[in-house]
Amino acid sequence: MRRHLTEPPVRLDRADPTPLTAQLSGALREAMATGALRAGERLPSSRALAGQLGVSRTVVTDAYQQLYAEGWLDGRHGSGTFVAEHGPLPRPSAPARPRPAHGAEPVRGRPSRDEVRRAGVVDLRAGAAWVRDHDRAALRRAWRHAAEIPPSDDPDPRGHPGLRALLAEHLRRTRGVRVGPENVLVTRGTGNGIDLVGALTASREGWPGAATAPTARFRAGVEEPGYGKARTILAARGAEIVPCPVDHDGIRPDDLSDDLALVYTTPAHQYPLGGRLPLPRRERLLAWARRTGAVVIEDDYDAEFRYDVAPLPALYGLDPERVVLLGTLSKTLDPDLGIGWVVAEPDLLHRLARVRAELSDRTSGPVQAATALLLERGDLDRHLRRMRLEYARRRAVLVEHLGPRIGGDTAGLHVLLPLPEEAVAPVIAAAAEEGVLVEDTSSTCHGDPSVHGLVIGYGTAGGTELRRACEVLARAVERHAGERGGPGPESDRSSRRSRDAARPRPGTRGRRSGREGERDPEGLPRPTRPRR
Repeated sequence: MRRHLTEPPVRLDRADPTPLTAQLSGALREAMATGALRAGERLPSSRALAGQLGVSRTVVTDAYQQLYAEGWLDGRHGSGTFVAEHGPLPRPSAPARPRPAHGAEPVRGRPSRDEVRRAGVVDLRAGAAWVRDHDRAALRRAWRHAAEIPPSDDPDPRGHPGLRALLAEHLRRTRGVRVGPENVLVTRGTGNGIDLVGALTASREGWPGAATAPTARFRAGVEEPGYGKARTILAARGAEIVPCPVDHDGIRPDDLSDDLALVYTTPAHQYPLGGRLPLPRRERLLAWARRTGAVVIEDDYDAEFRYDVAPLPALYGLDPERVVLLGTLSKTLDPDLGIGWVVAEPDLLHRLARVRAELSDRTSGPVQAATALLLERGDLDRHLRRMRLEYARRRAVLVEHLGPRIGGDTAGLHVLLPLPEEAVAPVIAAAAEEGVLVEDTSSTCHGDPSVHGLVIGYGTAGGTELRRACEVLARAVERHAGERGGPGPESDRSSRRSRDAARPRPGTRGRRSGREGERDPEGLPRPTRPRR
């Protein structure tokens, strides 16, 4: 949509002792607050406005910079200065939930992200990525390519062979997993992969080399706290869910029961605590699986996004006989795309494919064709590199405002903010009053929460609104938790990491790694390139 140039209603009084810069920023702020200047309208350049008002260009530039910092203005170098789309947030008591049309009940148990965005609220719930900066030309090219491919009358339940080969190569380059297309089954996402594993466990097919005969009722271990949808999906397949305790490093293999048929884990970035499973624990987990005959479901959650830490080997690469590796492009590219994968040994993959065929479950052919072209042309890799830098910038904002308190910030798109139990509800309510939606750890627990705090996602919040939301959270935490809201289960080591990330690095001459004082129009520090 074209954004028109707007003449701001500003009058400066040189007889007033208030500095001209303060007068100008105050007049613009009032115009935006009252609606005289609307979201998306373009303001004159600093040179043009200075000429209209008869003041130096420095007066206008300083006023614009102040309003950029406060979140009133937005823009990019060379494209102009605009009133921010959302402006400083209103203060609703809670996110508005539109009444369902025609008396229908909402599908979700919580407001959708679109509903929250329309209500003018910053959504800091975890589990989603930024989808507004795709290479549109690459996507259009991929979909045109997919439309030219005739549909198959007998689709392979494992997926298109070409896409499976491209995904195998992608996993080799990004995760160091050496597999071929015979090891890859294309799914509709992580949830679909979990469901297929659960269906196989409960089916007459069973697992190759399983210690016990297949049964419709089996015991499945899931991290506690952990991914709630994994519990729901496995329970729907007849599993008795067994909570498996985790700590700041991830799942604890020494506490696992020997009668589990399978265990679900997120070793790359544990959800929600944020730990990365150390190599000694990975080896102990695999030793337990070999001894008991259990299968490990490795959800490679957030493995694509790491900050200043080296990658750890995938569990599948350490023991492909006992591990099923799950992945998805929902965080890397787009959740609407509906593409993921299961990686397993050929015999096991064949059994999974047979169960899938019996369930009439399949992944869309055009979606597979479009994804294959994105991989083949390198569009996906370019997008991934770009988003790594973008998410690193957003992480820097969180560290700047909440640094000593947060944990799990070395990977992924969420962090944990530990809080005293009695402070959680007041902090969430105070944030909601200022237009910030955030959730606690309760939804990640099978029973009563063992860890208390906020799970803060920064995948869907733009730069200006993320900075503003972090300021809101910092005030709310200070008011309701004070010094008690310090480091929690992420341990002193992780707290030191967060503080170190906010300190000047050697050779930066006292600047932060984001070059403090140098901010882009989105309100984010300019990032340094991550160390390789």
